[in-house]
Amino acid sequence: MASLLYWLRERFTKVQPLPTEHLHYQSPPGDEPAYRLHLRLNKDGSGLLIVNAATVLHLNPTAAEYAYHMMKGTPPQDAAKAFSKRYRVSRDTALRDFMDFRDRIQTLIHTPDLDPVTFLDFERVAPHSQTLTAPLRLDCALTYRLPGDTQAEYAPVKRVDRELSTEEWKSILDKAWLHGIPHVTFTGGEPTLREDLPELIAYAEAKGMVSGLLTDGLKLADRDYLNTLLQTGLDHILFILQPDESASWKALESIMPEDIFVTVHFTVTPKNANKAGKALEKLAKLEVKSLSLSAADASLKDVTQSLRDQAAELQITLRWDLPVPYSAENPVASEVVDDAVPEGAGKVWLYVEPDGDVLPAQGEADKVLGNFLKDPWETLYRA
Repeated sequence: MASLLYWLRERFTKVQPLPTEHLHYQSPPGDEPAYRLHLRLNKDGSGLLIVNAATVLHLNPTAAEYAYHMMKGTPPQDAAKAFSKRYRVSRDTALRDFMDFRDRIQTLIHTPDLDPVTFLDFERVAPHSQTLTAPLRLDCALTYRLPGDTQAEYAPVKRVDRELSTEEWKSILDKAWLHGIPHVTFTGGEPTLREDLPELIAYAEAKGMVSGLLTDGLKLADRDYLNTLLQTGLDHILFILQPDESASWKALESIMPEDIFVTVHFTVTPKNANKAGKALEKLAKLEVKSLSLSAADASLKDVTQSLRDQAAELQITLRWDLPVPYSAENPVASEVVDDAVPEGAGKVWLYVEPDGDVLPAQGEADKVLGNFLKDPWETLYRA
C-alpha cells in the first residue's frame, strides 16, 4: 500500500517550477547574424525570452524550461530525459517538442522582420501589458554637457550639480544586471563628451548587456574614435540627424558602412518640415533601414504622418520605443506628438540622470523615484 501511495503522490504532484533566474546567451564569434538572448524565469514558472533586446516572447512554464535548457546548452537527449521525467511524457515526444522549440527560436533569430505570432505560433507580448520584475531597458544619461556650439536648452544642465564617476556608473550597471535588465542605452547631453564612454560600453558588454548609444554622431566621424567604440562591442547607435548640417551627414556616411545597427532619429520642426521628404530619400540612399521619428509640436502632425507613409514606401522601419534627444524640441512624448507620457515609462524602461537620480522617463523631473546608488531596488521599481 505504501508503494501505491508513493506512486500516486509522484504521479499527481504538481511540477515545481524552476527557480527564478536571469540567463544570458550570446552567439559565438563568427555566427551570422550575431544575436543575444535573455531569459527571465518567474516565480510561477513562466518566463520572458528577450531576443536581441527587441522581441519579447511570453513563455508558459514548459516553454520556459525549453528555453532554459537551450540557453544552458543542454544536449537534446539529456533535455528530453529531464522533460520526460518531470512531465511524464515519452522521451520521443519530449525530444520532438524541444527540437521544435529550438528550431522556431532559430528561425526567429535568422529571419528579419518575422512576426513570431503569425509565423511561429509564439505569443509576442507588448512589454507594458505584462507584470515585469525589472525594466527591459535602462537609459543612462552620462552627462548633460553639450558641444560648445549647441543651444543650452538642449539639455537640462542645471538639474544636476555633479556627474557620477566611472566606478559609480559601473556600480549602477552591476545593480541593473543583478536585477535582470538586459539593455542599456548611453545618452545625455552628448555622451561622447565623457572620456570613459568606451570603458563603460565595454563594461556593460562584458556583463552580457545589449548596449546602445544615442549621439549626434559628430565625434564618430573621427575614424579612430569610431573604431574604438566598435571594438567595445557596442550593439547599436541611435544617430541624431541634424538635416541642415553637412557635418551630420558626413558623420552618418562614415558610420553606415560599418557592421553595426543604426537607427536615425529625425525631429520634424517648422524649419525643416518642407525638406523632410528629401531628407528621408537621402537616408534611403545611404541604406538606412531604421528611423525614429518625432515632431516638435502638434501642428506638425500631418507632416509627420506623411513622413511615416513615405518611410514605409522607402522600406525604412519606424521605431517608437527608443529614447529621443533631450531638448525643448524633443519632449518625452514627442513620438506621439502630444503631452501624454509613453505607456512604457517607469515600467519597460527607466531613466538615470548624470547624478544617479532615477526618473520614470526622460523629462519626468518632477517624479524622481530615488537614486540608483543610494536607494534599494524596491524603491526604484515597482512591478
